[in-house]
Amino acid sequence: MQSVAAFTDTYLPTVNGVTYTIQTWRERWQRRGGRMDVVFPKDDAYSPEVGEYPVRSLPFPFYDGMRVGAPRVPSDVDDVDIVHAHTPFGLGLAGLRLARRHELPLVATYHTPTGEYAEYLSSVEVIERGVERTAERYERWFFDRADAVIVPSEDAKRRLRNEVGVDTEIVVLSNGIDIEQFAPVDGDEFRARYELGDGPLVGYTGRHGYEKHLGELVRAAADLDATLVFGGDGPARDELEALAADLDVDARFLGFLDREELPAFYSALDVFGFPSPVETQGLVALEANACGTPVVGVNDGALEDTVVDGQTGYHYESGDIDGFRHGIQRALAERDELSAQCLERRDEVSVEHSVDRLAALYDRLG
Repeated sequence: MQSVAAFTDTYLPTVNGVTYTIQTWRERWQRRGGRMDVVFPKDDAYSPEVGEYPVRSLPFPFYDGMRVGAPRVPSDVDDVDIVHAHTPFGLGLAGLRLARRHELPLVATYHTPTGEYAEYLSSVEVIERGVERTAERYERWFFDRADAVIVPSEDAKRRLRNEVGVDTEIVVLSNGIDIEQFAPVDGDEFRARYELGDGPLVGYTGRHGYEKHLGELVRAAADLDATLVFGGDGPARDELEALAADLDVDARFLGFLDREELPAFYSALDVFGFPSPVETQGLVALEANACGTPVVGVNDGALEDTVVDGQTGYHYESGDIDGFRHGIQRALAERDELSAQCLERRDEVSVEHSVDRLAALYDRLG
């Protein structure tokens, strides 16, 4: 097995799709007898394990919960076969430096379209667009220096090739999910613990970011005979709670949920609502499906492919609240049939399948 050094600007104790992917790939890589070190920004709230190397970092002032790591290479990760950068910034530059220093293959993963977060830096449209263009130019510079770029969906590949202008090889490789963990369970105990009743539940979990358009889910729920359940937290939470109160929506905000709770959360839901147009894959949609819960998601970004219309859920057009509401109502009515079709696709979206393909890529480049 190849020895890998993974560089990331997002890691524990922050919990999100990037962190989850790196953790899961690393665990499966080690299970196969390989070594995958992780270099990440230091956070005093997390105690690293063997093979995890925190570097000095500072809080990122424009996005709560994120930290910026100094672009340095710990001496203990010099002896590797492959460098894998999970960010084009900060520690991604450290990975690029390591690859060049030792003439090692560099693989980069495109997790997040950086330009989508320009609104965190400014609310002025002309400034936002300037930030987006600058981010795209930088991404093009970085990713063109990799031997291969991994993207989790065809939409992300189109965006990186056509909008950012990356010329290097782009490989579509799903992040995959842990189907050992994400499987249907009895959701009644979860309902009882959070006093959610026994009526229909429509929900979402993940970061409450403005770019995810979660207000569309609140508005779609306004005329539904269902309880709306939010797991997770983020900068948009206060506005979402205020909107739900204004619209008289029966909404429950549970806050951060431990990953161990998520299979019960998904299983308790009748439908998962996903209005975010900025996903490069949308792992939570796959997690919900793996637990037998259909997803109604926006027909934009990666969710165009992640949600299989009429099989694992339904699409709606971004901004079409009536269309979103109709999709949720349809999924509620067809819940049993959609659930069975979700469960039939579990092996296709497993992390084991993804790591098989990752290993083949590493072997080819190494």
